[in-house]
Amino acid sequence: MDAEQLWQEVLSQIKPNISQANFATWFNNTRIESIEDEGVIVAVPNSFAKEWLEQKYHKDILKILYSLDSNIKNISYTVVPVSATKKIQKKEEKKTDVLAEQLGFSELDVDKDTNLNPKYTFDNFITGPFNEMAYAASMAIIEEPGKSYNPLFIYGGVGLGKTHLIQATGNKIKEKFPDKKIKYIPAEKLISTIVNAIRNQNIEELKRRLREIDLLIVDDIQFIAGKDKTQEEFFHTFNSLYQKNKQIILSSDRHPNNIPAITERLKSRFEGGMIADINMPDFETRLAILKQKSEEKGVIIQEDILEFVANNIQKNIRELESALNRLVIYKKANKELLLEDAKKILKSIISPVMKVTSHKKIIDTITSFYDIQGGNMFTTSRKKEFSKPRQIAMYLIKKELKMSYSEIGRKFGGKDHTTVIHACQLVEKSYQEDEQTRQEIDLILQRIYSE
Repeated sequence: MDAEQLWQEVLSQIKPNISQANFATWFNNTRIESIEDEGVIVAVPNSFAKEWLEQKYHKDILKILYSLDSNIKNISYTVVPVSATKKIQKKEEKKTDVLAEQLGFSELDVDKDTNLNPKYTFDNFITGPFNEMAYAASMAIIEEPGKSYNPLFIYGGVGLGKTHLIQATGNKIKEKFPDKKIKYIPAEKLISTIVNAIRNQNIEELKRRLREIDLLIVDDIQFIAGKDKTQEEFFHTFNSLYQKNKQIILSSDRHPNNIPAITERLKSRFEGGMIADINMPDFETRLAILKQKSEEKGVIIQEDILEFVANNIQKNIRELESALNRLVIYKKANKELLLEDAKKILKSIISPVMKVTSHKKIIDTITSFYDIQGGNMFTTSRKKEFSKPRQIAMYLIKKELKMSYSEIGRKFGGKDHTTVIHACQLVEKSYQEDEQTRQEIDLILQRIYSE
């Protein structure tokens, strides 16, 4: 594997774990400058990127590089201005384009007017029971934007295809209604745009431009939580577009009710249209995704290998694609790929199916999910905002760790075992009967075992 392939594989593993905005900010125009002895020198475009990679992503990058080449023991970073990097990139333009296509990195090639990636289409979007409601709602919107479901709020865990679906919807509407003004905006970009407009005293101009849009798509809307000024401006923009029957599509990693620090009036707007979830795909859907993606890349991978991947990577479509990318690179380099080869190649990302966690991890994840401050998880308050997360924590500790009721009670400030039994029974009943509770717990479990 040469330096370019090595770095593209690093990027393919980093990208699913950070936002699109952060990826573009810190990893665009980076590459491996050289590989010497046991070290790698990574070229970055400026000192800010150098500092950020050293402090924030160094351990992750080194871990990935070591898993790909055990001879690599250290990394250093050097600033190479973009102009110099682009000269090198032009020399290898054909090679880079082929590799980018192979690894699915064409998402950086977006339409300048809409910010949509033209590669996100329904032709390469797999549907199944896990996303059929969200898909059906999107189809209805394409027929009559602004009339069927407005807003459309799609939520689900990381890497389940939300971004693909909402961008495919935008691309299809653009194709069907070429005169409509469409804008796709990641929430982090929306926040920075509003902050800059306020700083530069041109917020009124920004408001005007936003309110001229016919279809506004905001990805990862949960990131505006706690951003009061952004929420205020977005609320007024939302109302203006809604009153003019302009379509609004939002995505989030959770139901509107579970987004902390969002104003009630915004939650009310989000819930006023159609809320559709995307769950984890079943085995048949995972296998179908792998088959389609391998066909797109022009590589035939035998059935038993694809079944092995589908069986062992169960909760994240991006992880499926990352695993497939490794196999594609290996097969193109070696011509032959057997099941034993695949197991070795994927060893670092596929471990025996054995869930490992701790009561602290469960409590910390639930505290973060419901945005509970300080020690309020352990308070005796019966307010639902505290009691429900506390009961879910007890339930998951019992279910995942098989602790005794008495031991769980001690973890929560010495509560009686009967209190824990009651909590577990309540949550189990709610999980069986209430769709929202079931979705919340599934999302929490995904976070517990994917972080």
